[in-house]
Amino acid sequence: MSEATLARVEAHVFRTPIKEPVRTSFGTMTERVAVFVCVEDSDGARGWGEVWCNFPTASAEHRALIFADIVAPRALGRSLDDPVALWGEIDRALHVLRVQSGDAGALSAAAAGLDLAIHDLRARKRGLPLWRALSGIVGGGGDDRPVPVYGSGLNPGPGAFDTVERLRAAGYRAFKIKVGFGAATDLGTLRPVARALGDGERLMVDVNQGWDLRTACTMAPKLAEFGLHWIEEPLAADRPMAEWAQVAAAAPTQIAGGENLRGAGSFQEMIDSGLFGTIQPDAAKWGGHSGCAAVARAALAAGRTYCPHFLGGALGLLHSLHLLAAVRGPGLLEVDANANPLREGLLGDLLTVRDGAVSLPGGQGLGLEPNIKSLAPLRTLHLERHV
Repeated sequence: MSEATLARVEAHVFRTPIKEPVRTSFGTMTERVAVFVCVEDSDGARGWGEVWCNFPTASAEHRALIFADIVAPRALGRSLDDPVALWGEIDRALHVLRVQSGDAGALSAAAAGLDLAIHDLRARKRGLPLWRALSGIVGGGGDDRPVPVYGSGLNPGPGAFDTVERLRAAGYRAFKIKVGFGAATDLGTLRPVARALGDGERLMVDVNQGWDLRTACTMAPKLAEFGLHWIEEPLAADRPMAEWAQVAAAAPTQIAGGENLRGAGSFQEMIDSGLFGTIQPDAAKWGGHSGCAAVARAALAAGRTYCPHFLGGALGLLHSLHLLAAVRGPGLLEVDANANPLREGLLGDLLTVRDGAVSLPGGQGLGLEPNIKSLAPLRTLHLERHV
């Protein structure tokens, strides 16, 4: 492949209201947003990525501006032959700005979206599906078998049972319900769902950092009756390992987490602690493929499970799918069960679930050329920068 340089970038912000709000222990989403980014090299090749921005939704336009005015200029005119090295250089250069601005999350997510798009571009130029191109940086473990999935983001309350029934009919065999709304609500939500689980089906819960240490150590044992596959983020992600150790000792199943960590060192500490069975970096939130592939590889090497976190638009979901397929551990792909036109409007039936898994898209790169024009009525901002 001849050397090419990054010549142009675009950022597109979309937002749309939803009929049923998405509830979490930290807040409620009444709309869905997405920042989709496109990169183009000096040969005219293009690639697509996504910048995480789903909560608070007001951050979407801000993150697009961070991408276009702060992050992307550090890559414009640069060679794309080694995206891992380029991402590492940009990540290090952004350190001072993270400290100076106090806006570490936005800067990290913008850099992650850029990296995702560059890897997509590279795979397309090589004529490879993205998962196969990524196999080279995670040790070559990828193959084209269907990837197991789970339905995520299920709201608490009586409606959770109906949502699980709907997902089961659609082919899902694993489900994750949001908890952290008080013992009565949490246990009342889980009991009918757990009772109806079939053979081979799995149930997980996500606390979304909603418990303090005392509550976590009190609530975790109460969840034993449900046979959970994991308990996700029972504490705030930045709590000390001594607290996580107490929760892990009280929990009846494995602890999962990682979506709110940034930096290889933080992930390695999580892996080395032995307290987390499932490691969940979000490639659109920190690291892109360049950072998260290394985390996934380290997790598997330590006997942990890598499950990519993602709850956003179509492009980030596809990137998560390809990285999980490249790694090929025992992990599942997180698929948001809530309505989201910024996912469904681009994917269509591309990721149809059959018997708990989805087939990998054919073609080059992500396997999708996003029809951005179809979302034009939902676009609130479009930015373009070039050399």
